[in-house]
Amino acid sequence: MFSTASPTLALNNGGCDLVPTHTVSSSEQPVLSTLIGIRNRLAALKRDRGNYFRPNEIVGLYNELLGQVKVLQSVRTTEHHDNDTYKNRVDSVLDECFQLFSLFYLALGKNKEVPATYVQLVTIKQNFELFNETGIYTDADLEPFQERLKEIRQLIDHETEKEVDDYNGVTKPEVRLVSRRLRQCESELAALEATTRVISDSLMPVYEELVFIRRRLTALSILPHDTALVEAKELQRRLIEIDDTRVDDRFVDAENGSIADGQTQVVGLLEECFDRLHDLMAEGSTVPLDMMPIYERLTDVRIQLEKLLLTSRWTLRETDLWSYQVQLQEIDAMRHNGQFKDTSGEPAPQQAQAALNFLLHKCYNLVYKLLSSSEPVAETLMPVHNQLRTLRRCLLEVKKYGGPLSARDLYPYQMKLSSIDNLRTDGKFLDDEGYIPEGQGVVMSLLNECYDLMYELMATEVDE
Repeated sequence: MFSTASPTLALNNGGCDLVPTHTVSSSEQPVLSTLIGIRNRLAALKRDRGNYFRPNEIVGLYNELLGQVKVLQSVRTTEHHDNDTYKNRVDSVLDECFQLFSLFYLALGKNKEVPATYVQLVTIKQNFELFNETGIYTDADLEPFQERLKEIRQLIDHETEKEVDDYNGVTKPEVRLVSRRLRQCESELAALEATTRVISDSLMPVYEELVFIRRRLTALSILPHDTALVEAKELQRRLIEIDDTRVDDRFVDAENGSIADGQTQVVGLLEECFDRLHDLMAEGSTVPLDMMPIYERLTDVRIQLEKLLLTSRWTLRETDLWSYQVQLQEIDAMRHNGQFKDTSGEPAPQQAQAALNFLLHKCYNLVYKLLSSSEPVAETLMPVHNQLRTLRRCLLEVKKYGGPLSARDLYPYQMKLSSIDNLRTDGKFLDDEGYIPEGQGVVMSLLNECYDLMYELMATEVDE
């Protein structure tokens, strides 16, 4: 069976998936050539910002991809390469294609379909791997991922049930791929939850505060030393206070005086905080010159992603995230056993490691937030969707603060609402080619809400 490795990245135990370990056989060469052609066509579509994506074109290409997957499955079964560990360049290009299609499906508003979940699972797995490496997380950090995985599990289970009824039990390729990614994420989530589950309730507040302090120390590592030192001293004071609550080097339950469960995790984190604090105060927060290109690249990516997070409703095309994914995965591949190395091949200083890993995780988390904020509305319908959101917000503000309103006061809002409603044809919002784009339900719900608000305001209008 073909695998789901991340795109063309080196095997380095640094957080990225396995890369090709075998050469491409002559039987797989035609599949590889076709996949590269599909990927190139997707890249060309992604670059074309002058036109909206055509659903028929994207779905047609996707069906072409699924046809190649079936050919690949057949070839590998014949050649006895149908196991999860067998990987070559075909797997890497295939994974790139599935991630790109996943972004295209999000852009088309097909968020509830299986292909749209693939890139989200890739990003979730990247976040989990960094959580596992750093050990800096709480249950609250895992909750959003946990909820999303449950939603994807429900979607996959529903699709699997449909296959039993409609396809004689034959699993479709995309369901198999996403299921494997989902199982990987669920397994990593279970391991992360197991680490915090052993911590007693009485010790959990201490653990959560130590996680906060550890994160602040990491954040301070990217600031100028003099600036970071002021807050570092305050954190040092708090760490000493926490340390003083131990009895014979152990944390005890305040109610009964017994030794609280979770000593290993909490004491280990406390000691790590002291180590990082010492490094920060001794080394400063300067990233070595030979690590500055990586630092600057990550900083630039973070700034761009943060801007997208603020303006995504108006400017983001989900496919735009692909370039950021590739950049982050390239940087991730530079790590060895979770560490960045300098030009001499030696691990960078601890403060530099902390700064770079902090920025990398921050960027991965921003990508996930952008993917999660994607509305199930096709990009052709987004202008209408955004106008209705803005109009609703205005009507809510008028209702809250407007006071008595006359017909003249309400006239601009009525005209705007009427102009949007007049865009419908036979009750549907159509795109420029006459197709019905995804997201009709979301947009109609907003439209109806705006009408309801308008009627409420009209009921209270006063004569001029």
